[in-house]
Amino acid sequence: MSASKLQESSEVRIAHSLHTDEEEFVARRRETVFQSLQKLNIHCSQDEVPNIALLGSGGGQRAMVGLLGSLDQLDKAGLLDCILYLSGVSGSTWCMASLYQEPDWSTKLETVKDKIIERLSGPAVSWGDAFDKLKKYYKKDFFSLTDVWAAMAITEYVKEIDEVTLRDQWDHLSKDPFPIYTVIDTQSKKEKEKGGDKDDPWFEISPLEAGYSLTGAFVETSSFGSKFDRGSKKNPQDGMDMLYLQALCGSALADRSEIFKYLWQKIKDLFKNLTPLIESDTFEEMMKEPKAPPAYKCYQVLIDLVEVNLAVLNGKDYSALVQTIKTTLEGEMFLKSARIHFAELGGGTNHLIIPGEKTLAEKQAANFDVKKFTEHVLKDLSCLFSSDSFDLVWSICKCLTWWIWGRNYNFLHKMKNEAVPAALLEGETRDYEDAGLLLNSPYFSVLREERNIDLIISLDFSDGDPFKTVNTTQKLCEELKIPFPGVNRARENPKNPEGFYVFKGTNTPTVIHIPLFNVINCKGNIAAWRNRYATFQGSYSRKMITDLMEVAGKNISDNREKLLEQIQAVIDQKRHE
Repeated sequence: MSASKLQESSEVRIAHSLHTDEEEFVARRRETVFQSLQKLNIHCSQDEVPNIALLGSGGGQRAMVGLLGSLDQLDKAGLLDCILYLSGVSGSTWCMASLYQEPDWSTKLETVKDKIIERLSGPAVSWGDAFDKLKKYYKKDFFSLTDVWAAMAITEYVKEIDEVTLRDQWDHLSKDPFPIYTVIDTQSKKEKEKGGDKDDPWFEISPLEAGYSLTGAFVETSSFGSKFDRGSKKNPQDGMDMLYLQALCGSALADRSEIFKYLWQKIKDLFKNLTPLIESDTFEEMMKEPKAPPAYKCYQVLIDLVEVNLAVLNGKDYSALVQTIKTTLEGEMFLKSARIHFAELGGGTNHLIIPGEKTLAEKQAANFDVKKFTEHVLKDLSCLFSSDSFDLVWSICKCLTWWIWGRNYNFLHKMKNEAVPAALLEGETRDYEDAGLLLNSPYFSVLREERNIDLIISLDFSDGDPFKTVNTTQKLCEELKIPFPGVNRARENPKNPEGFYVFKGTNTPTVIHIPLFNVINCKGNIAAWRNRYATFQGSYSRKMITDLMEVAGKNISDNREKLLEQIQAVIDQKRHE
């Protein structure tokens, strides 16, 4: 069935072809690329114009700022208008979100760049504004840690609350590269890690469609998050805004334990700011149980519960905190069920009340018990009283305990189509998260056969091994039988990489791989640069931003002639074919 007929018969599109609007955009953009090549004295026919994709890897603020510096120099080198697609993972999507706020940003990048630097080095979003945004997210059908991360973490880095949608941006997208944001399907990722080869974890989000890159299953981006049944929309939801999208794409800035600790600390800070509300007289009117204890005691239990979780994560003695919670829960005014739940958790050899665990087994047992304990306490407190603020905090704690990220309705729910893996059709919901957890560069968004990419420019802002992304991609492409060049040179010294690598193959796209910190632009101080720009740290100062933009920009300006050579080589290859 043709793509157009599928679009007419269903709100979900099962097809490998591109969206018709993307096809039209690409045709117009290729004309821009053609004109740009002529200005660079690279002559070719219209059919020989190469499809060039620029990839920005993950890396938190480092990726956001590094991509901005790279694009700035591509513009100065006259190469920016040669880019057909711009695709990002994690921190690179934060840069993309900022750029595409401005219509035709690539035609005025100097001005746009200065505005972004001014914002990133300016004041943070106020706690009140962030909390108000969090309360708006809480009204959705599904609330997850992605909403918390958007309001409480992303705002600290991007210094704004961007409520525009991708669809809004499409309305004024005409002279810039086509943007593709990428995440992964959590359930499919877990199956792939177990060795499964049928599920498709690679999920792309453009201004037009959101869906599975390799399977070829898409929904209009404005409808992503709405409830579907057998391909028809049943319960429309507001389209996700750019702040949420940045959180969906960029949440894996550290390992799970560090993120866990960070979010529990955020909840602790949240309590501090809620203190005036807790102490107000009107708050008592929100009690659900006539004989329930004062509201401030319920909140104190929640505060102590947060402290217990932080103590476990930091390896500190939490026995006194547990005893405090126990005393409060066993008070005469509390529900009987609370005392029963605590009795179940506090007896025998339970590790929860044993301070100072030292062995790995003891720590794992303690963590398990704390999770169970947290669930029971939250359940009991929710029976006592309710308010918008308490319900929100209660939901955050629940999401943390269950580690729920990016939960949305599954637009493929109950559809019948043999082209789609059966697992994707079953559940009513799917969870989505940072693609960097599986592959820290958005290769599979541009390796779709229909996009016909000739040249990939990979900007790698990753922490650690700068060749991990390209090596992993080659291995995955071999398994999936997707054309990709050999990358033997990418197994060289990862601690001292060069600044420019080219990988070629037969009937494959050419891949240019550029590590952010290398022996050319860092002049022997690679370790110092990496230490200065850690992935998970406080927001950068203006000097840190400009210094990083400069070093990232050198990877383009120092290699301008090499980039032109490879573009010409791709054209020559197309001409020969």
